[in-house]
Amino acid sequence: MAAPYRFLFILLPVLALAVIVVSLPRTAAAPEAAPEARPTPELVHIPTEAERAFEQELEEIAASLDGTVGVAVTDVETGRSYAIRGDDWFPQQSVSKLWVALTALDEVDEGRLELDEAVAIGPKDLTLFHQPIRDLVQARGAFRTDYADLMQRALTGSDNTANDRILRRVGGAEAVEDFLAAKKITGVRFGADERTKQSAIAGLRWNQAFSVGNAFFDARDRVPDAARRAAFEGYLADPIDGATPVGITEALARLARGELLSPSSTALILATLQNTRSGPQRLKGGVPPGWSIGHKTGTGQFFDGEQSGYNDIGILTSPEGHRYTLAVLIARTREPTLARMRMMQEVTRATAQFDLERANEDPPEVVAQPVG
Repeated sequence: MAAPYRFLFILLPVLALAVIVVSLPRTAAAPEAAPEARPTPELVHIPTEAERAFEQELEEIAASLDGTVGVAVTDVETGRSYAIRGDDWFPQQSVSKLWVALTALDEVDEGRLELDEAVAIGPKDLTLFHQPIRDLVQARGAFRTDYADLMQRALTGSDNTANDRILRRVGGAEAVEDFLAAKKITGVRFGADERTKQSAIAGLRWNQAFSVGNAFFDARDRVPDAARRAAFEGYLADPIDGATPVGITEALARLARGELLSPSSTALILATLQNTRSGPQRLKGGVPPGWSIGHKTGTGQFFDGEQSGYNDIGILTSPEGHRYTLAVLIARTREPTLARMRMMQEVTRATAQFDLERANEDPPEVVAQPVG
C-alpha cells in the first residue's frame, strides 16, 4: 500500500498548482491594431483647352492697361473661378455699397427692417461726392422717403448719402462686417462709411461742413502734399474697404444661387443691379446682344494724376441662362478713362466667347489625387 500513497503525495501538489493557475485572473488579450486610415483622395479639376485659353486671354487683357489690375470670373453653375491677381486686395470704393444693401436685406429677412419704413433725410445726413439726394434736401429742408427708395438710389445711382443712411439704420460698419462673417464671405471687408473713408484717403478728418458745396475739395486742397501722399499710399497699401477679385465673384455667385438671402430678397437685389445707371461703358459696354448684366461700379479719388480705385463687378447672363460673375478692379492707374472702360469691356466679351467655346467641347476631366 505504500506505493499508491506515494503516488497520491506526488499528484496532490500538482493538482493544487493547476487549480491555482486556473483560478488566476486572465490578462485581457491585446486588441488588434485598427487598420491605418487612408486619406480621401482630393478631386482635382483638369482645365480644358478652352479654360486655359480663357485664363490666358484674361491675363493679356489685364496686362493691356498700365496700372494695378485684378480680374476674376466665376462660373455660377460650376463654381469654378478664373482669375488674374485673384487673391490680391484691392480698394472697392462704391462697390462696397452692395454689402450694405445685402446687410439691409438680411435684416428684412430676419424681420428687423421693413423696406417701406419711413425715413427723413436732412442736412446732417449729407455726405460728399456723388449724392443727387442733396439737391432734394437743400430744396425742401428735408427729404422724406423709405428704405426701398434709398436702396434704389444707393445701388443704381451710387448715391453716397442714401448708402450711409441705410448703413446707419442697420447698425453701421460693424453690422456689415458681422453679416459678411455670418455668411462666411471671405476675401471681402467693408471698412467705414463714405464720410469717414473718403476723408481719411484725403488726409482729413470729417467735418459736416464738408457736405455743402465745394467745402470738401477746398479743404483737401489745403492738405500738404506730403500728408496727401501718405494718406493716399496708405489707403492703397492696405485699403480699409479692400476685397479680392475672387472673393467678390464667389460671393456674387452665392448671391445668384440664392445662398445669401431669401428668394424674395434675392430677386429684389438682382433686379436692382440690372437697373444700375452708373458706368454704362464699363463691363456693361461689352455685353453682346441677347446677354444681360446686373452690376455695381466703384470710383475713387485722384492724387497727382493717379486714381485710387476704378472698378466694376457684375452678374453676366447668357441667352440660355448660364451665369458668370465678374470683377474688374483697378487699384491705381494714370490711364485715361476710355482705356479703362475698353479693358473692362474686353473682359465681358472674353467671358461670352468662353461660354460659347465651353459649350462646344467635352466636359472637363476630374481626377482623384492622393493626399500627403
